[in-house]
Amino acid sequence: MGNCCISPAAVATEDVKSSNYSGHDHRRKENSGAGKNQKPITVLADVKKSNIEEIYLVDRELGRGEFGITYLCTDRNSSEILACKSISKRKLRTSVDIEDVRREVAIMKHLPLDSSIVRFKEACEDENAVHLVMELCEGGELFDRIVARGHYTERAAAAVMRTVVEVVQLCHKNGVIHRDLKPENFLFANKKENSPLKAIDFGLSIFFQPGERFSEIVGSPYYMAPEVLRRNYGPEIDIWSAGVIMYILLCGVPPFWAESEQGVAQAILRGAIDFKREPWPSISETATNLVQQMLEPDPKLRLTAKQVLEHPWLQNAKKAPNVPLGDVVKSRLKQFSMMNRFKRKALRVIADFLSNEEVEDLKEMFSKIDTDNNGIVSVEELKAGLQKFNSQLAESEIQMLIQAIDTNGKGTLDYGEFIAVSLHLQRMANDEHLHKAFSYFDKDGNGYIEPHELQDALMEDGASDCTNIVNDILQEVDTDKDGCISYEEFVAMMRTGTDWRKASRHYSRGRFNSLSVKLMKDGSLNLGNE
Repeated sequence: MGNCCISPAAVATEDVKSSNYSGHDHRRKENSGAGKNQKPITVLADVKKSNIEEIYLVDRELGRGEFGITYLCTDRNSSEILACKSISKRKLRTSVDIEDVRREVAIMKHLPLDSSIVRFKEACEDENAVHLVMELCEGGELFDRIVARGHYTERAAAAVMRTVVEVVQLCHKNGVIHRDLKPENFLFANKKENSPLKAIDFGLSIFFQPGERFSEIVGSPYYMAPEVLRRNYGPEIDIWSAGVIMYILLCGVPPFWAESEQGVAQAILRGAIDFKREPWPSISETATNLVQQMLEPDPKLRLTAKQVLEHPWLQNAKKAPNVPLGDVVKSRLKQFSMMNRFKRKALRVIADFLSNEEVEDLKEMFSKIDTDNNGIVSVEELKAGLQKFNSQLAESEIQMLIQAIDTNGKGTLDYGEFIAVSLHLQRMANDEHLHKAFSYFDKDGNGYIEPHELQDALMEDGASDCTNIVNDILQEVDTDKDGCISYEEFVAMMRTGTDWRKASRHYSRGRFNSLSVKLMKDGSLNLGNE
C-alpha cells in the first residue's frame, strides 16, 4: 500500500468515501460534521492549528481504516521515525464521530507510558484533518507473526496473553474499557523475534466509573461478550475478549462462529464451547482452565485482569509446554488471517465508492420517504421507501432493523437513525458498489478474479508468500471449482456472514450489524431465526 506521494493533507481534501457508520446505539443526530457548504470544524479545542507537513516529513501509507489513513512519518527536528494517523474532517459526519475522535485522543493522553501500549506523541489539527502522531510499530499483526513462525507453542501463546491481559489491567486501573480487543489491534514493535507486542487502537475505548454500565453495542462479533449483546456491561467485557483471543491462539478458530452475524450472536449467548476439537486434548489442563474462567458467561464470576495474571498458566508461562501446537493450528490461523484480509480489502474498496454526494443525498431521500413530513419515518413509510429504492431486504428484516435501532420502542426512525439504516443497506445491498469492488480485483476485466489477481491484491496489503492461502480462499469461494472467482461467487462471499474463514474485520469501526440484535421490551434478546 506504498502510496509515497500521497500526503495526509491531500487525502483529507477528498470527498467522504465510506459506506459504514459509527454511532452510539446507532442513534445519530443530524449531520454536524464538515459536509458541503459548512465552515471547517474544530475537533480538538486545546490543540493549536498547524500544518502537519511543516513538523513531519510524511512518507508512504501504512494502512487505513474507515476514518483514518496511517502514514510513515519522520520528525523534522529529531529525525525520529513515527506513524501518523490522519483523520479527514470530511469523514466526521456527525457530532458522535467528532466525539469519538476527541475521546480517542483523550484516552491515549490519559493512559500512562507502558511497554504494552503504543506511545502517543501528539495530536495536530489543520483545516482539513486531525493527525495523531505515535510510535511506529513495524513488526506486523499478531496473527501474521504467529503464522510466520516455524515453531509456535503453548509457551509462546502464554507470552502473548500476558501482554494482552496487562493491557486490560492497565486500562481498567486507569478507568478505561478498551471495548475492541482483537488480534489486529496488537502489533509487534519491530521485526525481531523478541519484539514487544503493543496495543495500537483505542478508537472504541471509553472512560468509566466503578459500577457504571453501558448499553452501546460495539466491538467485533467474534470477540463480543454476551452482556454486550444484552446492552448492559462494564469492564468485564475486555476479559471475555481476551479469552476469545486465547482460545484462537491455542486452536486456530474462534470459540463462537456461524454462517451469519445472528448465528455468531446466538452462539455467544448459548455459551457452548468446544474443548474436544484438536488440539485441545493435548493442551495443558491449566491453559484450558484459564480459558474457561475468562469465558465465564456471568461477568460477576469472570476473572479480573489481576486474577488472570495470577493464574498458574501465566505465573509459570516459561514452564508452559514448548511442544508445537501442530500444523492444524497454524493452518487455521493462516486461513483466518488471510481470508479476513481479502474481505477487509473488498469492504474498503466498496467504501471508496460511496461519495460525499451520496451521503448528502440521504437527506433528500429521507424527505421523500417521510411522506407525511412529520420528521420521522414509520415502519410503513420505510418499507414503501426501501421498495421504491429497490432494497432487497425482506419485510421481517426491515422490522428487525427498526427494532434493533429503535430501543425506545417508538416504531419509528428519526433522521439520524435513518442515516444509520441507509448507510448499512448501501454497504452490502448496492450491486453497483459490489460490481466496482469486483472490478478492482478483476484487473483484466474478463469477469473472473483469477489466482494471480487475488494474490496481487493481497500482496498490496503487505502479505507475502500467500500462494497456498490463495488456494485456500479459492477452495472456499470458488463453488463451481473452475479455478477462479466469478462475480456471483464474490457476491455470495460478501453477503454470507461470518464463517471463520470468511469474516470481515468489521471495517465499520466495530459497530455490530444492526440486523443482528432485537431487544425486547422485557429486556430479553431475540435474534430471530437462523
